[in-house]
Amino acid sequence: MTHILGIGIATLDIINTVDGYPDEDAEVRALSQRFARGGNVTNTLVVLSQLGHECAWAGVLADEPDAAHILDDLKRYRVDVSRCRVEARGKVPTSYVVLNRRNGSRTIVHYRELREYEFADFRELDLSAFDWVHFEGRNVPETARMLAHAKAAYPDLPISVEIEKLHPQIDVLFEHTDLLLCSRGYAQHRDFDEPDAFLRDLRTQALGPELVCTWGGLGAWGMDRQDRIAYSPAFPPPNLVDTLGAGDAFNAGIIDARVRGLPLQDALTAACRLAGRKCGQEGFAGLAGPAAREVH
Repeated sequence: MTHILGIGIATLDIINTVDGYPDEDAEVRALSQRFARGGNVTNTLVVLSQLGHECAWAGVLADEPDAAHILDDLKRYRVDVSRCRVEARGKVPTSYVVLNRRNGSRTIVHYRELREYEFADFRELDLSAFDWVHFEGRNVPETARMLAHAKAAYPDLPISVEIEKLHPQIDVLFEHTDLLLCSRGYAQHRDFDEPDAFLRDLRTQALGPELVCTWGGLGAWGMDRQDRIAYSPAFPPPNLVDTLGAGDAFNAGIIDARVRGLPLQDALTAACRLAGRKCGQEGFAGLAGPAAREVH
């Protein structure tokens, strides 16, 4: 059993499902509304827990009523929250999501006023209890210090970092990483429209880690440490229901596969299958079972 620590944020998601995305300045009626726990890292941990791993989250919550929904959901999936910092004041990060029933797309307005998890919190953790650490690529200066500390104190501890958005100086996170998980949005912000070309360019900055880039409905590409390109197609569901969190499920699939020693090619395939299953259902409940690990 693998012990995995995730560093990042958790959110309260308020999800309104609509029959077609509204025009600007329009007023539409939501078909349904639900409240859910969100956040990239915590989504990934929930899926990893379903895949049989022991997961823990280190992040920040506010001591206010909405935090209870987040904590209850993480406990439901047996994600350890004992390493969180709780602020006496503030509001938990909140994402207002418009989910288009016609095509499964989601549009997010995110609000936060809570301080990020900091290096001072991280350096107090006993990382010897973990077999893998996964970071969101955010709060770059503090995260860079965390990565450097982890690699200096625990050089054999595998570390993955999700690079979803183009934050200033985010390339400083590449040095102490074993696996970089990049989004199509990040690649396109760097003016790349071809994932393999993006990975080859990224290699000039990230010399050591394995590189992965998702590309939505076209699948995912990876580059191993010998600079060999691997590829998996996407596995869309029969009915596209909800793309919210599909990338987080993909990241869980990659981490699970690499923990189990699968080659990068098989890891990409397993992760794409898992992301496809996520797109075919609402939320994460029951997402990861034996079928989620099938590789054909």
